[in-house]
Amino acid sequence: MSPETERSAALSLMNAAAVRERAHELLVLALGDRLAHFAVDLDRLAVTAHVVAEKIRVSYPQRDVPFHARWRHFVVDGIDLWAQRAEAAAWASPAARARAAFDLAIVSVLLDAGAGTAWHYLDPETGLVVGRSEGLALASLRMFEAGTFSGHKGAPLRADASRLAALTEDDLARGLQVMESNPLVGLSGRAELLARLGAAVAANPKVFGLADAPRPGGLYDHLAAEARDGVLPAPRILEALLLHLAPVWPSRITLGGLPLGDCWRHPAIKRGDATDGLVPLHKLSQWLAYSLIEPLQWAGIRVTEIDGLTGLAEYRNGGLFVDSGVLALREPDEAYLPQQVDSPLVVEWRALTVALLDRIAPLVREELGVSAEDFPLARVLEGGTWSVGRGLARDKRPDAGPPIAVVSDGTVF
Repeated sequence: MSPETERSAALSLMNAAAVRERAHELLVLALGDRLAHFAVDLDRLAVTAHVVAEKIRVSYPQRDVPFHARWRHFVVDGIDLWAQRAEAAAWASPAARARAAFDLAIVSVLLDAGAGTAWHYLDPETGLVVGRSEGLALASLRMFEAGTFSGHKGAPLRADASRLAALTEDDLARGLQVMESNPLVGLSGRAELLARLGAAVAANPKVFGLADAPRPGGLYDHLAAEARDGVLPAPRILEALLLHLAPVWPSRITLGGLPLGDCWRHPAIKRGDATDGLVPLHKLSQWLAYSLIEPLQWAGIRVTEIDGLTGLAEYRNGGLFVDSGVLALREPDEAYLPQQVDSPLVVEWRALTVALLDRIAPLVREELGVSAEDFPLARVLEGGTWSVGRGLARDKRPDAGPPIAVVSDGTVF
């Protein structure tokens, strides 16, 4: 197979449509009782949708659910810390503010893989002690405000390629308050991820340095240039992230010289080409794509086709389906055995999660009496599935952890 053919095959997996297609393919196999690890009980889906809809009714009586995005985690005790900080800053232009928001979102999301149950962040400003994703968000915001990621003295609210490439594990440990008594899962993996981010951005100034020194936020200018008449489809955000940040991801599966990132092997996926057996999921990249929608909107760009992105293959949504009985392990004891992220069991679980989110979304909308246009999947995720998944975890397990033990390196979950 020629390098050009392999590269074309790789690019065919680097989009949300490929994630959705192969996830639903595995769901069809599961419904036919043809997967090795999971069985699906669709009768439980309507019950679960009702619980999710009730959660949304209680939390958002006006149905004004925001998108599932990193920005939600910067709201602490009802105060939007980033909005507060951004409003107080003197921006040269809306684009300058958008670049800073891109910088923060990209760095913060890349730090956002599961923290484990033992780690917490003590916020020096509010005195709050916060763990998990919210704790990582708050810690990353405080590091951003302090200029930890900036290469420009006197300009803290930015992330520069040069500084990110030089960031050490010790630097990150200080900012995240990691110590023997406060361990964080995958610290070294996160530090390496940010260093690779810096290197990838520095090596691609035509994308990341159009209006400034190379920085992750330079992707704003690239996407703004791709908008037609001020309109940008959401899937294009993901495609740009997957293409231009491909070197960031650890060396897992490569094809045609391109690292495929959050893409794994499963024997049930059959193709007659180089993508045989491959299941793309792109969880962190899609989480980031959702998180870049609002900065684009703030800068005046209209983002369309929100449902062109998929649900996220992560353990809160996946836990929702396991804890509610929609998904069941054929061998229940496997839940307690540490599973590697590339195991067929975990790949099945994550792909089925993506497909089932597509199945539950219309049921939730029907319960709420809202349309898909007004209530895209990004709102279903934020208002209900993620929150209910976390609530069930708290009810069922003392540590509120996922229902399946997964060995994380800090770059997937």
